[in-house]
Amino acid sequence: MKVVAFARKELGTGASRRQRIAGMTPGIIYGGTAAPLNVSLDHNALYHALKKEAFHSSILDLEVDGKAEKVLLRDFQMHAYKQLVLHVDFQRVDATQKIHVKVPLHFVNAEISPAVKLSGGIISHVTSELDVSCLPGDLPEYVEVDLANLDVGHSIHLADIKLPKGVSAVQHGGEENPTIATAAVPAGKASDEAAAAEQPEGDAEKK
Repeated sequence: MKVVAFARKELGTGASRRQRIAGMTPGIIYGGTAAPLNVSLDHNALYHALKKEAFHSSILDLEVDGKAEKVLLRDFQMHAYKQLVLHVDFQRVDATQKIHVKVPLHFVNAEISPAVKLSGGIISHVTSELDVSCLPGDLPEYVEVDLANLDVGHSIHLADIKLPKGVSAVQHGGEENPTIATAAVPAGKASDEAAAAEQPEGDAEKK
């Protein structure tokens, strides 16, 4: 994914304010062996790019004044109530060094799972993204979670997910095998079924 930026020489609060008035967003590129580089980007192009999932989890080709380098989006600041991107941070990546990135999870086959198809259950996504470590060239745009075999009362855990080659999950929070998704019968439906099961056979026949 290509991003165009321009080297920014004027720094400080006043300069940043002038940039925003002119329709530009100030930013910085850091990391690697080169010095940090202050840049500015077209605000509208950046605002729309931030709405794309891939912009947050892919290696970006950032071109600054004709020179391109590989970067990751690391942070951005939005205005408290305006649709305005105030600042953006990019980190340089080295093709030989592993990176630590959050990638989105894409849940598939829920409609054919026993939980939904046979029991009318609801599948809850406990988490929507996964921390991974890999070389830049192995970074997936997303990780797929197959729900085809999920039944009511069961869960899918991290160990159940097939990660792409060269990609490993980063454990954190002390949980070795965190839950990714669960399946359950809706509370109202479960209550109705329990009441029907407890009803005497004679009463059921009268109805």
